[in-house]
Amino acid sequence: MQQLPIPCPGHLIPDATDRFEAAYRAAKAQRAVFVGVEREGEWWTVKADALTAGPGHVVQDAVNVAMRAAIVRLVRAREAGSDAFAGPVYFMLHGVPSEARARELAAAFHAALYGDLEPLRRAVPGADVDE
Repeated sequence: MQQLPIPCPGHLIPDATDRFEAAYRAAKAQRAVFVGVEREGEWWTVKADALTAGPGHVVQDAVNVAMRAAIVRLVRAREAGSDAFAGPVYFMLHGVPSEARARELAAAFHAALYGDLEPLRRAVPGADVDE
């Protein structure tokens, strides 16, 4: 699996449906943040994990605050299920209604975990505000 650019456009986010373990191992081998989308019936799941980037990769507090706020907003807007998981280094959304939206959110999470919050602000306006 080729390493993703940073920031990564949504169309390059890997579809990890039925390939999660292989995609996760590839990110770990590359010492890169894992990100992927998976189809679950008619819904999509977004997964992002900074542990794969290794112990030298630090997720700043401001990133955690923004990611958590984004997830809260997405759950409240019913763009993600209430079983979403928010950090501190692993983030997951179930029940995303479309592949395009899942890819947009995955790309925003990926950028955020590398310290760039701008894609997250565009994807989830107000995400930089602690809820």
